Amino acid sequence: MSTIESKLAARGLTLPPPPQPLGSYTAVSRAGDLLFISGQLPLRDGKVAWTGQVGRDLSVAEGKQAAALAALNVLAQIRAYLGSFDRLDHIVRVEGHVTSAPGVFDQPAVLDGASDLFAEVLGDKAGHARAAYSQTQQPGNAAVILVVIAQIKD
Repeated sequence: MSTIESKLAARGLTLPPPPQPLGSYTAVSRAGDLLFISGQLPLRDGKVAWTGQVGRDLSVAEGKQAAALAALNVLAQIRAYLGSFDRLDHIVRVEGHVTSAPGVFDQPAVLDGASDLFAEVLGDKAGHARAAYSQTQQPGNAAVILVVIAQIKD
């Protein structure tokens, strides 16, 4: 078991099977030493676990849980693509799309759920630039979607 998977286990988490794309695209695309991970939803057992708008249907704390679950799916995609975490250099960028009710401006706090999970399990491989976006609705009525770029070692 890798250190990353040990850290997940210490939190009571295991990596799920990587979610399959919901359309005609790949889950992960490589360009040089960069992995581009397609939008990851807060899926559990193939279903969106956190739906609706933060500030209307969900609290910020629940939004953070949705972001953490989406981050877990990002990690599952990386491990599936690479076979392990040995070649992961670090997370470069995270774009978080938060489904938000009008007047809600806590998208960065919601995305801390993903950033915190990355920091806890990836350590120095977690440092990333981040952008937060507010959406009124998203595919599957997902509360959060993460788009991630990771750098790998050859």
